[in-house]
Amino acid sequence: MSTPDHASADDETFEEKRHDQLTAAPDATEADAAPRIEVSEHDGNTRIDIAPDAPVRPGPGPGVETDDEES
Repeated sequence: MSTPDHASADDETFEEKRHDQLTAAPDATEADAAPRIEVSEHDGNTRIDIAPDAPVRPGPGPGVETDDEES
């Protein structure tokens, strides 16, 4: 019996599990596992920002018309 090349799922960190899950699809690339948020803490407050280089961002994409007119 041989030893597996990587640690068992119980020994993996959150980041390792996240990377494995995001790169498991047949056409997945390393870029798919890139961080998309930045978390920081200031004066006891946690701030979560979308990474400036994130390929996917929340909200409508560029060129999408929205009904943001306020009455």
